Amino acid sequence: MNGFWETLFGLGDKLAAHVILSASAIGLGIAVALPLAVWASRSRNVNRIALGFASLVQTIPALALLALFFPILLSLRSVFGEGLPTLGFLPALLALALYALLPILRNAVTAQANLDPGILEAADGVGMTAWQKLRLVEAPLSAPFIMAGIRTASVWTIGAATLSTTIGQPSLGDPIFAGLQTQNWVLVLAGCFASAALALVTDLLLGQIERGLAARKRWQWGGGLLAVALGLIAALVYQFGDDWFGEEREEGDIGPVIIASKQFSEQYILARLIGSQLEQAGFDVDYRDGLGSAVVHNAVASSNIDISVDYTGTIWTNNLKRTDNPGREAMYETIKAWEAEENGVRVLGRLGFENAYAFAMREDRAASLGVVSLEDLVPVAGRLTVGGDPEFFERPEWIAVNQAYDLNFAEERNFSPTFMYNALRSGEADVISAYTSDGRIAADRLVVLEDPKEALPSYDAMLMLSPRVANNEAIAEALRPLIDAISVEDMREANFAVDREGEGKLSPAQAAEELAAKIGLGAVRQD
Repeated sequence: MNGFWETLFGLGDKLAAHVILSASAIGLGIAVALPLAVWASRSRNVNRIALGFASLVQTIPALALLALFFPILLSLRSVFGEGLPTLGFLPALLALALYALLPILRNAVTAQANLDPGILEAADGVGMTAWQKLRLVEAPLSAPFIMAGIRTASVWTIGAATLSTTIGQPSLGDPIFAGLQTQNWVLVLAGCFASAALALVTDLLLGQIERGLAARKRWQWGGGLLAVALGLIAALVYQFGDDWFGEEREEGDIGPVIIASKQFSEQYILARLIGSQLEQAGFDVDYRDGLGSAVVHNAVASSNIDISVDYTGTIWTNNLKRTDNPGREAMYETIKAWEAEENGVRVLGRLGFENAYAFAMREDRAASLGVVSLEDLVPVAGRLTVGGDPEFFERPEWIAVNQAYDLNFAEERNFSPTFMYNALRSGEADVISAYTSDGRIAADRLVVLEDPKEALPSYDAMLMLSPRVANNEAIAEALRPLIDAISVEDMREANFAVDREGEGKLSPAQAAEELAAKIGLGAVRQD
């Protein structure tokens, strides 16, 4: 666990973003839940509907709830305009606020229902209006119970906010997801520790407020509230201090260039390589790591992300919905023209290597079964387990392979890209959907199965520029040295340096630095 404390103390920007997001979601949840609780306490129908809806939301996994807001907000652009954010803070805020709703609403409704009828009658007897009774009687008596619900919602929200990484919102989930994909357990532990510590401190402070309200001690609940406010202010200053107190942006300055990466090591490395080129050209850069394939493409097309690396086969099957295979050059030229015409996205060029889907087996297992191609798998598939990344079995490539070869495996299992190879080594899977630029294929002595029917298309890596930066020639010039510069052998070596365990393991930024040196570029800035 070398470097744990250094890594932990380097998470200030992620912690600040996490605090702001969680506090905003909890605040929005409170703002919705409390008026709704008052209404629900006075109407049985509203009570049933409100609590039923809040309970239903809780049955949806937090990751799915976060992802669902992307297409929802994308469709709402027809009403609110193209400026409506579809990734990042807004969808994360809305999803987490819904997630925080149930404990606050339920505790508030329960508190209202259990108020002493004698006290309420006394309030009516002295001539209080409904507003006065709510403000001077019901609210003070219900406050400790409501605070208990807020405490629960806060801990839930802080934990769930780590998942906002998947929709492009910076959070303490960034080091966790990056560490899981690159097997950097220090990053994972630092992210988990920071998130858990934040939840515990928040619960402690809110508990002080709860006890102060119950005991009617203003100094106690006021002190807790002040501490919470100071923490939020510190996070805001840390996050936005440069914008508030720094120099004004010069005319023509486009601000940070946002670079996306998907959920595997190669993408993390290439994002840092691209970022380094832009930094050397004088641009500020920011990263959105761990995004899904569909999210990345839609985000680039809508300029929520500025730059990404995508693959011809992915765009061909997922976005153009094509099932034919016209050949590498024809596929690339078709995609390039389609992106420009349909999305305003500029395909700057190919990086020089292909990272295709391929099916791989352990050498000894393939030899014992006599399997060298996908056709050979057909008679034995019924007693084998196939593993794929989290999205593979829903992708058109898997459907195309199944249609071409009629493979019926005994079991299909999902793994993160990193753990797929571990599953193959340990025997948890017999076959995996590997990536041809992955260095672990050679290191683990895996056999890549032939595809005689060419069901899988080519997957040339392409550099994609969003409409926001498509016509920025300074960015294009900074990135042109990457075009046709990276061989598959160099990419495999860089990937393996990140994915390997033990001595020689590198971070994505270190691997990007070595890759830059190999292809004749300048040094990569270390994160």
